[in-house]
Formats: sequence, C-alpha cells, structure tokens
Amino acid sequence: MASRESVEWMASMSEQLWRASEGCLSEDYRVETERRIKANNRQYNSEFNYANNYIKTSKYTVLTFLPLNLFEQFQRLANFYFLCLLVLQMIPAISSLTPITTAVPLIGVLALTAIKDAYDDYQRHQSDSQVNNRRSKAVRNGVLEEERWAQVQVGDVIRMENDQFVAADVLLLSTSEPNGLCYIETAELDGETNLKCRQCLTETAEMGQNDALVWAFDGQIICETPNNLLNKFEGTLIWKNKRYSLDNDKVVLRGCILRNTNWCYGVVLFAGKDTKLMQNSGKTKFKRTSIDRLLNFIIIGIVFFLLSMCLFCTIACGIWESITGQYFKVYLPWDTLVPSDPIAGATVIALLVFFSYAIVLNTVVPISLYVSVEVIRFAQSFLINWDEHMHYEKTGTSARARTTTLNEELGQIEYIFSDKTGTLTQNIMTFNKCSIAGRSYGDIVDERTGETIEITEQTTPLDFSSNPNYEPEFKFYDSTLLDAVRNNQEEVHSFFKLLALCHTVMPEDKNGKLEYQAQSPDEAALVSAARNFGFVFKERSPNSITIDVQGQPEGYELLCILDFNNVRKRMSVILRKGRQLRLYCKGADNVIYERLKCGSEEIKSKTQEHLNKFAGEGLRTLCLAIRDLDEDFFNDWKHRHQEAAVSMDNRDEKLDAIYEEIEKDMTLLGATAIEDKLQDGVPQTIANLSLAGIKIWVLTGDKQETAINIGYSCQLLTDEMLDIFTVDSHTHEEVENQLTQLRDSIHRAAAPSSANSQPLDSQHNQMTSGSLQLNPSHQTPPSPHPNYDVNVVTFRWDDPSESDFNHGSSIDDSDCNGGFALVINGHSLVHALHPQLEQLFLDVASQCKSVICCRVTPLQKAMVVEIIKKYKKAATLAIGDGANDVSMIKAAHIGVGISGQEGMQAVLASDYSLPQFRFLERLLLVHGRWSYYRMCKFLRYFFYKNFAFTLCHFWFAFFCGFSAQTVFDPMFISVYNLCYTSLPVLALGVFDQDVNDRNSLSYPKLYSPGHKNLLFNLKEFLRSALHGFFTSCVLFCIPYGTYKDGVSPDGHILSDHMLFGSVVATILVIVVTAQIALDTSYWTFVNHITIWGSLISYFILQFFYNHVVGGSYVGSLTKAMSGATFWFTTLLTVIILMLPVLAWRFYFVDVRPTLSDRVRLKQRLASLRSRQSQDVLRTPSTRKTRRSIRSGYAFAHQEGFGRLITSGKIMRKLPRTNGDFPFSMNIGFGTGGSGSSGGLQSPRKSKPQGASSSGDV
Repeated sequence: MASRESVEWMASMSEQLWRASEGCLSEDYRVETERRIKANNRQYNSEFNYANNYIKTSKYTVLTFLPLNLFEQFQRLANFYFLCLLVLQMIPAISSLTPITTAVPLIGVLALTAIKDAYDDYQRHQSDSQVNNRRSKAVRNGVLEEERWAQVQVGDVIRMENDQFVAADVLLLSTSEPNGLCYIETAELDGETNLKCRQCLTETAEMGQNDALVWAFDGQIICETPNNLLNKFEGTLIWKNKRYSLDNDKVVLRGCILRNTNWCYGVVLFAGKDTKLMQNSGKTKFKRTSIDRLLNFIIIGIVFFLLSMCLFCTIACGIWESITGQYFKVYLPWDTLVPSDPIAGATVIALLVFFSYAIVLNTVVPISLYVSVEVIRFAQSFLINWDEHMHYEKTGTSARARTTTLNEELGQIEYIFSDKTGTLTQNIMTFNKCSIAGRSYGDIVDERTGETIEITEQTTPLDFSSNPNYEPEFKFYDSTLLDAVRNNQEEVHSFFKLLALCHTVMPEDKNGKLEYQAQSPDEAALVSAARNFGFVFKERSPNSITIDVQGQPEGYELLCILDFNNVRKRMSVILRKGRQLRLYCKGADNVIYERLKCGSEEIKSKTQEHLNKFAGEGLRTLCLAIRDLDEDFFNDWKHRHQEAAVSMDNRDEKLDAIYEEIEKDMTLLGATAIEDKLQDGVPQTIANLSLAGIKIWVLTGDKQETAINIGYSCQLLTDEMLDIFTVDSHTHEEVENQLTQLRDSIHRAAAPSSANSQPLDSQHNQMTSGSLQLNPSHQTPPSPHPNYDVNVVTFRWDDPSESDFNHGSSIDDSDCNGGFALVINGHSLVHALHPQLEQLFLDVASQCKSVICCRVTPLQKAMVVEIIKKYKKAATLAIGDGANDVSMIKAAHIGVGISGQEGMQAVLASDYSLPQFRFLERLLLVHGRWSYYRMCKFLRYFFYKNFAFTLCHFWFAFFCGFSAQTVFDPMFISVYNLCYTSLPVLALGVFDQDVNDRNSLSYPKLYSPGHKNLLFNLKEFLRSALHGFFTSCVLFCIPYGTYKDGVSPDGHILSDHMLFGSVVATILVIVVTAQIALDTSYWTFVNHITIWGSLISYFILQFFYNHVVGGSYVGSLTKAMSGATFWFTTLLTVIILMLPVLAWRFYFVDVRPTLSDRVRLKQRLASLRSRQSQDVLRTPSTRKTRRSIRSGYAFAHQEGFGRLITSGKIMRKLPRTNGDFPFSMNIGFGTGGSGSSGGLQSPRKSKPQGASSSGDV
C-alpha cells in the first residue's frame, strides 16, 4: 500500500508538473527565489551556505553506528517485544525461565542484523569515497591546483579535460575549440551516447587557458535555484558592467563526459546534492517486501493470540487457586507478596501468572524468525551473484544483488517499467538494407532455391579491407551491392554520394584515424556506410565539402543547408560541382513521396514495396531524392531565401515556405533501412515475461515514432493487437476527451467477447486446480484415438510422435494475441498524471497489454510508477541504465540498473544490477520465483513448528494448576529454534526448488502464483497454525496417556515431570524433522547433512548438556529410551501425525495437480529416462513481419549542426586559400527552426491502422 507521504508527494508533483506545463510555475514551490554567485570569491559565496561537492549516501560513522543501529532495530516491533520480555524475565516473582532463554536469541538477532547493516554501509562508504576522491583541477591564485571533487565549492573555476567526467554543474567560460564550442556525452544523465554541443559566451572565450586571466574573472552570476530540469537553465552574468543572458547551451552538468574537446574552463554553479544529476536521483526510500508487511500483520495477530492465552490461563489460575490451591499452602506455599486472604491471594497470583505465561509462551512469537529470514535472503543474494548464466563475457560483468532484503519480491512482480535507450537497445545504429532504383539490397538469396537465407552470427560478412578507410566493425552481407559499386553503376554511385554529402556530420582526425561526430547515431550510421562502400566524407568548411570516391577526391561547393527539424522531417543540401547545381534531400518516406516529380511510377512502386518490407522487419526507413537546379531559378530563390532569413516577423514560417519551393519535383534515388540494434535476447525475454503475466511499460525520452518502432522490434506491439491508441494532445481537456474515447472504445470491443471470455478468477482457479494444459495448443479431443496413449502428466490423449517434453505456456494462444496498446506523449502525460485524470488514465492503461510513454522526464517516470503502486497495489520493477532512470528505480518496489554501460548512476541507485536486459528473465522467472517459493515454504514450516512447540506448554497448564510450569527443560526452550530445528529450515529456504531452472524458463506460467500471494497468505498461515495446533495436541496427549501412572518392567515409576518433558521434546524434534523431510522437494547434500545431522546432534547435545555440563534433566531421556514404551510411543505419534499429511498430499497431487506438480512429474520422468528434451519454448519471432508503420529517420533531438557549419563557428580552420575552392563566403543558410510549424503541415491526427506515419528522434 502506498504510504500517505508518497500519495501526497505524487499529488504535489503532478500539480507542479501541470502548472509548469501551463507556464505558471510559481515561486511558492521554491525555497529560494534566485542564486547569486561570484566567481573566484569563496568568502562571498560562503555567506549563502551553498552545498559543497561532497556526496554522502552512507548512514553511519564509527561513532554513531552502535547507537543508531540499535535504535533502528528496536523500532521493529518484534525486537522491542523481546526486549520487554527480557526485562520481565529478570523479575523472579513472575519468571519461571532464566533470562538466558530470551537474551541469547535476542543478542544473536541484533548482532547478525548489525553485521549485515555494517557491511551494507561499508559498501556505501566505499562508493562515496570513490566518487569524492576523483581528481579535479581548480584555479587558485592564478595557478592550477589538483584537488579532490569533494573540495570543489560553488564559485570555483575548474578545468576539465577530454574524456573526463565533469565534477559539478558549471557555466562554460572558455574551451579549446573554435568559437567557444565543446562537445559532451550525456550517457550518465539520459543514457544517450550521441554527442551534444555546448558553447560559451564569446566575451569569456577570449580568456582561453590563461590561468591568470581566468583567476581574474570576477563575474557575478544570478541564476535559478537548484532543480531537476535537465534541459532548462536561466540566468544572467554581470561582468564589466554588462549583462549577458545565460541558457542551457552554456551549462555543462555533473555526470557529463567531455568528448573531442582538449580542455575547457567553467565556474561551478551547483555542487553536490544541488546538482541536477543528484536532484534527479530522487529520495531513497525504505523498501519492504509484501511478505514483510504480511508478517508484521501476522505477528500482531500472534501477539493478540498470546495475550488471549495468557488471559485464559490467568482466569483459570485464579479459579484453581481459589477453589483448590488455597488448600495446598502447606505443600505449595504462596509467595510473601501474596495476601493470605483466599480471594485476594488467588487474584494476585493470577495477575502474576499472566506475566509468567507471557514469558513461557513467548516462543509463539518467534524471534529467530527474523534472523532466519535475513540469513536466507543473504544466502539467496549470493546465489544470484554466483549465477554463471547471468554473466556477460563481453564486458566481464555479472548480475549483482545490491540489497539482501528484497529477493522474494522478485517472484511477485506484476509491472515492469523499462527505459528504452541503452536498456532495450544498444543505442547502436547499423546500416542493414537499402533500395536503389527499385532494387533491394541486403538480403542473401540462395541461388538454387531463390529463398532468402537468414543472417546469423556465423554468416561471413563482406570484406571491405581493400578500402583504406574501411571500418572493421562495419558488416554487410549482400555482395551484389558491392559489385554494383565496383561496376560504377550510376544509380548506386548517386545513392552513396548523397549519403556522403547530405548531413551535418563533423570529421576529425584522431591519432591518424578518421572519426565522425554526429548528433544522431542514425546519421553517423549512414555516413559510415557510404565510407565503407568507398564514398568517404573527408572534410568540410563553411562553404565546401570534400569526399573521396573510390580513391579519387571530389570537391563540392556548399551553397545552402536546409536543416532538419521535427516538422519538416527532412534535410537538404544544395551543392555545386563544376556547372552542375544539385539539391540532395533525405527524409521520411511520406514527406519525400509528396515532393517527387511525376513519372517513374515503377521505381516508386517497387521502392514503396521495399519500404513496407523494411518497416515490417522493424527497420527505420529513410528516402533519398535529388533535384538538378537551374542557375537562374536558384539565384532568384536564394535572394528570397536571404530576405526570409533576416525577416523579423514569422521567420520560421517564411523559411518553411521558401524551402517548399525548392524541395519539390525531385527524383527518387532509393531508400535506406537502419536497424536500431536491440540487446541480445530482448524479444524472447519480453515474450516470456508477458507469458508469465507481467505487464511491461516502456518509459522513454525518445520520440513517439522511434519508441513505436522499437515496440514492434521487441514484440511489445504486434499485428495481432486489436488497436494501438495514441494520446498526443496538449491541453487538459483534449487529453481527457482522448482518454474517455479510448476507454469507451475498449469497453465496446470487450462487450461482444465478454460472454465467451473466461474470467480471470476462473483461469486462476483452473491453474491452481491443475486443469490447465501444459501444451494448450493441443486440446483434448472429444474421443480418444485408439492408437494413442494417455499422457500421465497432462491426462490427455497424445500423439506418440510428439516429444515427451512439450515446452509451452499454460495459457491459450488467444491470451498472447489481441488486446490493446497505448502510446502517450510526455506533454500529454503531464495532464494524464494530474490528480483529476490519473484514475482515468490508469483505467485505460491497465486494460492495455502494452504501454509506451514517450518524451517523458525523469520525474514523470517516477510518477507513473507511483500511480501504479497507489491504485493497483501491485509489485513493480523499474529497469534503466542512466541517471534519468534513477528516480524511477528508487520509486519502484524493485530497482534494476543495467551495468557495463557508460553511466553507472542507475546501478548505484539500484537494488539489483544486470549486464543485459535479457538476464531479467532469469532473475525473475528463476531466482525470483525460487526465492518466493522458498520463503513461503520456510514461513509455513516455521510457524508450524513453533506452534507445535509452544502450545505444549498450554496443554500442560491444565495439569499443573495453571502455575506457568514449563513442560520442557529451560535449556531446550532456549536452543530449540537456534540449534535443533534451525539448520534444516535454513537449508530448505536457501536450496529448495520445485522445478529446475530450465523448466522455470520453459513454463513462465509457473510464475503466476506470486501475483496472487498464493503460496503464503493469511489462509496459508492459519492452515500452518492449525497444523501446529493439532501436532502439539497429539504430541502432548499420546505421551501423557502413555506415561501417566506408567511403570517400567522393573517397577520404576515413569510418570515424573522431567522424564515426560524429555519424551515430548524428543518426539517433537523427530516429528518436525520428519515434516521438513516431507516438505523438501529438492535434496542436496546440504539438506541431508542438516536434516539428519540435526536429529543426531539433538541426542548428542542432550547427552553432553545433561551428563557433562550437569543439566537439571540429567538421566531423564536415557531412562526413557531404555524402555520399549518410549519407542512405541514415538512410533505411534509419528504415524498419527505423518499419515494424514501424506494422504492429503497424495490425494491432491493425484486428483488436483497444480501446474508445478505436473512439470515436476515430467521433470522426474525425464530424469529417470536419462535424456534431455530438445523442445524449445514457443516464443514470437525476433524478426516478425508487421504492418507498415514507418518510423522515418531518427535525426537528432534538436536541430543539427547546420547553423554552426554554415556560420563557420564549428570549424577549426577556414577554407583553403590555394585556389582549389575559391567559393564565396557569402552563402545562404536556412533552418526551419526548432519547433517551427512551417505553416504547411497540419497537426498530426490519428490515423487508422495500417496507415503510414513518419517520425524521427
């Protein structure tokens, strides 16, 4: 249940986001109104008590550990309860037990928990120390001094160097690049590895790396207060009596990595916890599993049960003392504290007995339960860490359990919230296929059959080594394209020339190797493809581009760049070579097709077929076109373009109109198909998790079309879905209307099939009763075939030709198909998460099989998780790899970070870390399910054995005058849970499994019981308690009936208290040991040692304690075991207690087997036959043809480098002056402007299924 604080936080954050979207974020939400900083002036800045750069995530120090840890531990109800009992046991008047019986287990619990907490905090200290001790260079008194990150303060000027992390949020002052530019990688913040550009003020850039000038810089900065908005910064610099406006393009954030920039200087604006990286980390929350919460409720119930037993014994004691006890004062004198009056004395004795029984029966609230749970979780965490199947050889990283308290929650996950970039995908774009002049390239075709051969890792790629500029990592498999290049086919050459010329990529010579830097990985992939096929982009200046075509240099005059933006969805360049004037254009297919000249219908038609095929395979498509221009037309257009470019009114609209004039009547060259490479095994993992009943939501900062494309690639979206809904409105009312319409559509679609659909509860009951088929694709025929045999596992008529081990899920095929999907944009999500709409949004989203949220902020990710926790009360898991995922990871019940990437912020905030997304399947379906299964079985057994043990005292009360006399030796009471019965149940909790890991993955539906808490709930607890109640009754009554007035063959009386107590204790140990032997499903040598070893050790320790140490019960057990009465009583008791358990289990396994029972039986049969099944789990194909939905070309999130290129600011050198390219610098530049509408394209509307849409990143 979501806490009240989390609900209030969600509501306030929703309101804040909503207000921010309307542009009315008031200062009421801020503690400060502004921040004032003076550069290089620590004395001035110290007046404001700004946060330093020291990061602290640890909880304790050496001095505070003991008091703080004990304070935290005694906040647990059980620990405080046993502390109170310990105090009561120190009062002789009411205690019949030595305080050692409570002190030993309590101290053990506190010590073990303290050791675990100390280890966890030590790990946090090490992590903090690693970050705080990173080295940074700061300007001090005109010279550079090296110091630790922790010593950096607000206002300091620091120097950052290439490939280093940025220590704090800084305002750029100067860089090594021309015009104050620098390039950064923000993988730590948002998981994106493509470069982003930042630029300092030209006035401060003149300081260069002159440390004296930098130290003399005394500008005052007035800026916003710390916040978590990664893409927003507002401030003002006051320097030399002038004011300069500051925005986000002049700020570099902590966590960024400097790339392709030798050095830069910056003044620290925010440090430590005030940096945007830490502001997005979210507040660390104390996480508890659902079993923990249930245990707390059960423990409270047990306490009330204990009090009721004590009250009953109190009343009974008062009655017995007043009626009978008063006449035995000579033999049982009352304490001096007790009045001599019979009624008053009986009342006082009864009150004292209440506390005495509270001490005697305290073991019904098991203190050892908590330490056992912690030990089991700790061991399970090591099993996760040691799993070789979750080791990634490429990076040398393995799965890590960073917490030891949440393992069983992994077996109850209902919702997974995943980031896309770097989590589902590798963020690596590869040139996969293309279409040129109506011919498709990229597939390998068998010359004999004409069929397409599937490309695998074993397929040999083409050899491009003859090209001196080739890249070894580039792979292409269709030799016909390379042959066409070498045969100088004009269309193919024109195609690759366009790829080499039409872009905003910047070349750089790094250690003698040509490297490209691009704002979009898609654009880099296309330029790289052209390079490997022999069309190498070599260099550029503000007015020229040089490429190398098959070893021959070609120079082009760059006349104009018509840059990309989100509305245009295309970019063009106008180039001149000799007398030829040509426009090269690339963009989304529907945008390009609208601007093609008439004719060439055959090429258009074939290219469209290829586009549909590429898109159906989940590839990102892009069309290429050219247009030869007339010189007079271009000069006239250029004049009007320059007028529009300097216009002060509606500049963007005028430029878009000008662009439309020239970007038409183009000739289609072909199309490219880029693959945004998924991580290995992502589609299979998602398919299996979906079969397990887990809903997967993707929360990404990418654009809608890109996210949809990945959704198809990883099988989140399929053709079988009834509809894919899109919510992309901008106002509160529009979003409400869209969600209402979608809800009505879902209800209308569900209404006709409701009569035929089976309720979820019915399906669940079928599963638990064992009536679901292991292989649902083959239903039971109405009449058996005479030649078929009945399958003993599925109880149906099977074809003998089928394999003995049919993998599959336990749900119908229809369960995996159909349904709805929801795609919602970030600006719409702002309103959907508003308190007035969140319930409506959840109503729609929860009825969809898949949900994709695009363009979401880190805070929105956390809010989506919180809303599920608030309303659905479901276990959630968030997985990501960047700092933008940290708040989501902390908000979810389970947080998983992807390790091995550039950014480690998500891993540091996570509960578990994985090298690859595909390992999530094994983490949940194997380790999570096992942990939940083991913990539930452990708890059921633990409560059973404790009730069986404790209630023996209750039955004895009826025969001892309710005097709080114990039936067992006090030492036996102390060590029963710690020694005699602890190890077998620990072994069960660590090693037991119903089915092996292979079958756990093959039958994902085995995971379903965790969703409904079927294995341990209030009903299961009561069943275990009643079992213990019955066991204690039999354990007490049979030996009592046997030994009451009993006499041995040699005439010795056997009915003494100590002998009876020893007999009951021994039979108790034997019975609970036999019970755990029956409960153990998976036997290892550890189980054998602990179970049989515990039984043997009981007799050894009893002998040692009584005969060597000199216990009070010395000789009792030896005397009992010397007679046949003991062995007969033991055998009779064990049979009476075990026979019903065996009969019950055999009946249900035979008549109503669960899916787990069936799989286990099949597993045993396979083991007996000593052969492995070769069947493979049926999951959707990773490359499945789907409807044609175009994602277009994923350009950069912002505009490209076009404006910087044509202005010359991005160039290290001006164009050569040797006469090679005597082009005028007075060239045109145009851009649609970010966010411009162009006035030509109507706002996006919903399209019917199958309609083509285009998009970009």
